[in-house]
Amino acid sequence: MTFFNSDVVRAEIAEISELQETIYSNVFEFPSMSKEKKIEHVDLLDRLLKKQQILYTRLSLSDDPEAKEMKKRIAESASMMGLPPNVDMSIIFKNMSSLLETMRNQIDKTGSDL
Repeated sequence: MTFFNSDVVRAEIAEISELQETIYSNVFEFPSMSKEKKIEHVDLLDRLLKKQQILYTRLSLSDDPEAKEMKKRIAESASMMGLPPNVDMSIIFKNMSSLLETMRNQIDKTGSDL
């Protein structure tokens, strides 16, 4: 069985897509959201990030050529967004998680993400 034929992987990818769709559909409303809705939005971002991290880890552990190719494309996309080549993605995920926690704390204190 190839990497992407796994029921677990397909379910993870489907959930990631659903989360992305939900998040993207609300992103422009974020500034006018209530404090509670902003926290919910950040929680969705955190859930998405964790799912992406798990999928990336699975890609990294797989010997499947398609998984290796997807991991390569992710690295190329990260490079196009300005990250250094060969960046350790676990550090990126950790930094993004810290940023979301900072946002959550700021929203909780002030009602704003600024």
